[in-house]
Amino acid sequence: MAIDETALRSALDKLRAALQGHNGDVEFIALDGDVLKVRLQGACAGCPFSRMTLKQGIQARLKEEFPDLAAVEEAD
Repeated sequence: MAIDETALRSALDKLRAALQGHNGDVEFIALDGDVLKVRLQGACAGCPFSRMTLKQGIQARLKEEFPDLAAVEEAD
């Protein structure tokens, strides 16, 4: 089943507030099949915990709402 990109963008926007509270942000880059590509920004971009934020924070929460989402990855 295809993932609704509009709904995914909306869900990601809700997560942005937590990142922005720590002077960071996340940018939607693309939905490539069942893989979401994002770019961490601000304080999150250089943070040593950015991988944990990406996988255990953003990916984990989005997969609760979008079980067909395979992964959230950092865009090149």
